[in-house]
Amino acid sequence: MYKHLLIATDGSALARYAVREGIGLAHALGARVTAMTVTLPFHVFSTNPTMVTDTEESYREDMSRQAEGFLAPAKQEAAMQGVTVETVHRVHEHAWEAIVDTARSTGCDLIVMASHGRSGVGALLVGSQTAKVIAHSNVPVLVARPPT
Repeated sequence: MYKHLLIATDGSALARYAVREGIGLAHALGARVTAMTVTLPFHVFSTNPTMVTDTEESYREDMSRQAEGFLAPAKQEAAMQGVTVETVHRVHEHAWEAIVDTARSTGCDLIVMASHGRSGVGALLVGSQTAKVIAHSNVPVLVARPPT
């Protein structure tokens, strides 16, 4: 079955749910986990308030701290369940592409991530990173959604 899961998180409550589910699955399967998050590269011209007020160096430091915070729940959950976890912070323009590339380069055989469930115009305007991962990945993708 699955031996190495990639769990993607953006730090949201929904992503933390996917982290818990993915690590629980890894525990049940005896698999290891690579938990990852993706942040945008610094842009000189941006509407992102952090990029407008930060220097490139301070932006990188801020994003590194943010990534550590996003990945901390995965480390904690893995420690509680006795699952081996490695964390990865990628800086990339497109989160979906970084997720697919990381799954491929680390030899993951399952990607676990959440979906915000946007549809219609919202999905068209914002775009779904999960949908893009599903469309472009050769690795199976498990979409974790909390029960409603």
